[in-house]
Amino acid sequence: MPSPSPLRSIAVFSGSNTGFNPAYVAGAQALGREIARRGIRLIYGGTDKGLMGVIADTVMTEGGEAVGIITRLLFDLGHLHPRLTRHEVTPDMRSRKTRMAESADAFIALPGGLGTFEELFEAATLTQLGEHHKGVACLNIGDFFKPVRSLLDHAVQEGFMKAEHSQMLVFDTDPAALIDALEQWQPPTATKWIESPRPRV
Repeated sequence: MPSPSPLRSIAVFSGSNTGFNPAYVAGAQALGREIARRGIRLIYGGTDKGLMGVIADTVMTEGGEAVGIITRLLFDLGHLHPRLTRHEVTPDMRSRKTRMAESADAFIALPGGLGTFEELFEAATLTQLGEHHKGVACLNIGDFFKPVRSLLDHAVQEGFMKAEHSQMLVFDTDPAALIDALEQWQPPTATKWIESPRPRV
């Protein structure tokens, strides 16, 4: 048996579709197995669709806990996964994200679309501002998040972000290495503001 993880729960953001590359499903399954193996509770969006359903199914098949936090709209549409350990229904997307953030000790993004990107960057922004001290990571299946890494580097080069905040996001292709990094993660101590010359009027 592995030693207990310092992370009791991880929120996973992911697509409600599975994507065209079979590696995305395989990667979500590998992450689900690793989460369950370490005895970490999965916090996620609560549906049975796409990669969201894949990781929840895998965690529960491996004997782990899967907690779904779903909006009233999606719940009323019948999108709730029927076999979850437990679930919560929130009034809207904003309250759903708040509950996921409150319930998790760290965050991992799988490939996804607009919702996944928005959740990823909101969690990272709250870490940057010090509103929470929780690590944020991307499982970089098939280099899906390579453009995100490039965008963060570009923001640093253009003077909109400090390198400490660009580098605080963890990227890895291996679920075990990714969670290892989150278990050892420490928040940056730099403030977000960059001193620069005031523009001439």
